[in-house]
Amino acid sequence: KPSKPLGVPVWSHAGIICIADTLKIAVRLTFPKGAQLKDPKKLFNTRLDSKTVRAIDFHEDDPVDEAALKALIRAAVRVNTPKERER
Repeated sequence: KPSKPLGVPVWSHAGIICIADTLKIAVRLTFPKGAQLKDPKKLFNTRLDSKTVRAIDFHEDDPVDEAALKALIRAAVRVNTPKERER
């Protein structure tokens, strides 16, 4: 990433799951296929107008719904994982 020559953390499984980036006032987790994910707990709070990407900005002292975040990450893995062919 040109603005971060040392890079940014990226988690992947059969494709990118999410990317972390530090902003001036937040830490952002960006899900490249976030628009395909169900978000019943409304964790996504930015990039909501994008047709593909969704992101979560975490600000200092924000509570983190760990169970909902884990569910969102698992859903992103499922989107990336090729479905097994029926035998």
